[in-house]
Amino acid sequence: SYPEETKFLRSELYKWAGDANCYDKDEPYVEVVTSPNNPDGSIRGTVVNREGGKAIHDLAYYWPQYAPITSKADHDAMLFTFSKATGHAGTRIGWAIVKDKVIAAKMVKFIEVSSIGVSREAQLRAAKVLGVIADECRNTDVKGENFFEYGRRLMSERWGKLREVGMKSNGVFSLPKYPRDYCKFTGEYTDSNPAFAWLKSKEGLNCENLLRDESKIITRGGPSFGVDSTYTRVSMLSRDVEFELLLERLAAVRGTVNGN
Repeated sequence: SYPEETKFLRSELYKWAGDANCYDKDEPYVEVVTSPNNPDGSIRGTVVNREGGKAIHDLAYYWPQYAPITSKADHDAMLFTFSKATGHAGTRIGWAIVKDKVIAAKMVKFIEVSSIGVSREAQLRAAKVLGVIADECRNTDVKGENFFEYGRRLMSERWGKLREVGMKSNGVFSLPKYPRDYCKFTGEYTDSNPAFAWLKSKEGLNCENLLRDESKIITRGGPSFGVDSTYTRVSMLSRDVEFELLLERLAAVRGTVNGN
């Protein structure tokens, strides 16, 4: 998470200042906007909007399989990652689109100094995969689903199954609801199907501990994201057999273990 990374780096230039909604200092700042947000999947925009500040938009999950594409990605500084776009996490490739040439040059220098550059093999693999996906989406004569249509259908099916389990949990845990919106990529109204499920247990329960102790489900609890322990994050991107096991174990949770 950004707070953990910022603390680890111990920079003399900046420090973590918390939630942008609570920021009230009259001094230079950098606002990181993650949209769709990790972990709750909500669509977000800048909050501070003052002179002397910079905004970085983390768009790791702004892809059609996760959320409706409602507008062009046209911010001053944007971050993307290959792992969330296509699932190739092991390739370890991310990229940025930056309008300011001076900032872009500093970013390139930082990568050079901190990691001696990026693996050429990984770059070629990522470029090839993205090229194939782009060609497939452009070619309207191809029968069947393109990559993003397949991903959206799969995520929609998974969220449907998870919500069904949640409805049968007798209030032990609940899931957020997302508004439908018009997707300019698909040309139709679609639902959000985030890469993570933001579970909330009933009051008095530590959701992370509850799932771990009752059903051996490993999650990441709310305190890691600055909220209380009734929340926890569950990945929706596991293999099919693992996801079905997750549903099976969630269905068995009864909330009888306090988990505190």
